[in-house]
Amino acid sequence: MAKAEGLKLPFKGQEHIRTDLLETFDFDGKDEYIKTETKEFIAVCPFSGLPDVARVIIEYYPEGGKCVELKSLKYYMVSFKDVGIYQEEATKRIYEDLKKVLETNRLKVTTIYNIRGGFKTTAVCGTLEGLMG
Repeated sequence: MAKAEGLKLPFKGQEHIRTDLLETFDFDGKDEYIKTETKEFIAVCPFSGLPDVARVIIEYYPEGGKCVELKSLKYYMVSFKDVGIYQEEATKRIYEDLKKVLETNRLKVTTIYNIRGGFKTTAVCGTLEGLMG
């Protein structure tokens, strides 16, 4: 039997996601389209404990008069690195956390995960209405 057969690496629960790190700044530009992305998102598959790596694209209009501060967003994203969360749930969680702090309904979060087991997964959460590009 192979040493890796049936192995499941340890990981942390979703309570370790640091939503408290998300900061915003006031911005009077509710019709300005904002897009930010990173190729450095890592979370952990709760089935195997192996890392899931993704590109995350965040698009929004600051209807609530707020923009996300990028350093705080980076720290928030890094807090996922040891957390066991399914790819689709991670996308939904990022969307919900950002929607809350940005106070906007015009928000879209897309995750494009590296190929794993021959599958490439893209998950999208949020409205397409009113978004450009």
